[in-house]
Amino acid sequence: MDGRSLRLIYFLVLCLMPLLRHAVAIRFVMDREECFSHNVDYEGDTVHVSFVVIKAETPWHYSEDGVDLVVKDPNGNQIHDSRAKTSDKFEFVVQKRGVHRFCFTNKSPYHETVDFDVHVGHFSYFDQHAKDEHFSPLFAQILKLDEALYSIQFEQHWLEAQTDRQAILNENMSKRAVHKALFESAALIAASVVQIYLLRRLFERKLGSSRV
Repeated sequence: MDGRSLRLIYFLVLCLMPLLRHAVAIRFVMDREECFSHNVDYEGDTVHVSFVVIKAETPWHYSEDGVDLVVKDPNGNQIHDSRAKTSDKFEFVVQKRGVHRFCFTNKSPYHETVDFDVHVGHFSYFDQHAKDEHFSPLFAQILKLDEALYSIQFEQHWLEAQTDRQAILNENMSKRAVHKALFESAALIAASVVQIYLLRRLFERKLGSSRV
């Protein structure tokens, strides 16, 4: 097999790799509870999970209460439990293939916007089917490269969600600071007007009594 054929195979595999990824990244608004299901085809795969509470429904609400996340395997056994967190990132090894459930619980009275990302890392082994000894190391290296690239993308998504959350918090704090300053200014003006009114009444009474 010449170098041109190997390059062609390498190119075709790279084109097909995005179709082989098992990943989901969503941003949703939750009230009390939201559950998602994700199918994992192979035991031994590593599932990477991250979530960030981006914002609440009102800019006046801010707390670090966070949300709860419970992960269960196809048998209903609990795999992971995150409690009262505004963000979390973790991974686990699949012990039983099938549909895994990810359930969020919001204990806050406000709706929360949550960014949620799941990625399943899987390495296929082609040495059992390869007819040419050069294919197996090539496919293995391509899969490792693809997994490394997607791990970087997973990390970038996590950081972007964290940045979005901080930007929204900063914007809300700025709005609250402006509104507070306006309210204090209005209160100061009102107090000054009342003081001027009372002083004028006091002087008018003194002038009236002095004339008598």
